[in-house]
Amino acid sequence: MADRLLVGTKKGLFTIERAAEGRWSVASVGFLGEPVSMTLRDPRDGYTYCALNLGHFGTKLHRSADGGATWEEVAVPVYPGEVPVTENETTNGNGAVDSLKQIWSLEAAGPEHAGALWAGTIPGGLFRSDDRGSSWNLITTLWDLPERKQWFGGGADAPGIHSICVDPRNSDHVTLGVSCGGVWETGDGAQTWAVRATGMFAEYMPPEMRFNPNIQDPHRVVQCPSAPEALWAQHHNGVFRSTDGAASWQEVPDVQPSVFGFAVAVHPSDPDTAWFVPAVKDVSRVPVDGKVVVVARTRNGGKSFDTLRRGLPQEHAYDLVYRHSLDIDGSGDRLAFGSTTGSLWVTEDQGDSWQAISEHLPPIFCVRFA
Repeated sequence: MADRLLVGTKKGLFTIERAAEGRWSVASVGFLGEPVSMTLRDPRDGYTYCALNLGHFGTKLHRSADGGATWEEVAVPVYPGEVPVTENETTNGNGAVDSLKQIWSLEAAGPEHAGALWAGTIPGGLFRSDDRGSSWNLITTLWDLPERKQWFGGGADAPGIHSICVDPRNSDHVTLGVSCGGVWETGDGAQTWAVRATGMFAEYMPPEMRFNPNIQDPHRVVQCPSAPEALWAQHHNGVFRSTDGAASWQEVPDVQPSVFGFAVAVHPSDPDTAWFVPAVKDVSRVPVDGKVVVVARTRNGGKSFDTLRRGLPQEHAYDLVYRHSLDIDGSGDRLAFGSTTGSLWVTEDQGDSWQAISEHLPPIFCVRFA
């Protein structure tokens, strides 16, 4: 089991470690006061990455070779025609060029590509680095597709790539989740792309556009490492599952108390087991009935769900869990999730019971086992 958590918050990067007696506590704090949009510890070489969203001063990316003891600033993705942000200048705000708003996802590019990374961004660009973030290249084969012109923002003003699933059997096979732009797949290392949202539907669109794959809003897409043909998606208006490598999706009905949410995790060795964090959608965006539950643990591919409450607040709790704020470790028994009110919980038994690590962190944007 993983004994370390990287927790990206509105006010810094918190490293949480588990002691031998089972108690979790804050081991270190980095970038205190700065919003951390994404973090990654690369399992191939141990490098740690931290993306910051600094508003007026732009997006920054840092890496560490010593577990966060020291950091160095590296390059960030740059769009064609964009003016890089410095302390004395801002990006072009007249809409003439696209500019980087946020690094929304970071993933290692596969075991045979040492130092290579994928980055998904707002406004909807996919970038690759082959030198641990020292430089980045926009994947123009995706950016230049005519279908991308139909993408639009969900919660953000612009579309964003939030999910990057790298097939452990073949690193050239990558599946993306886009809000709002559906699911996209390459099987040849990003030379060509195909939309893979058949079966998804969008209740928020007019009937004639309901099944348009380019405007679907999967909030999060995850892939089972041991069975990569199995994927789960928490969509804006439902839960969907694919068992054929995203070629088709099937709605999973009767998820209680709500089909809306942002986060999903899949068991690393059991594709039929997955977890979701439900909420009231659209305007409210709070837990159903003010009760925090990691509801939907299904162990049979979505045929039925367990409502998991033990150890979680069940009265006047308004913790929303963002799409990157739920994670599972390699054992499949230990999960952790954090909320917009700065609470962080962990389970050692697949969600049967939960313990609060902290209730006083800044609002949590991402949680990752390291």
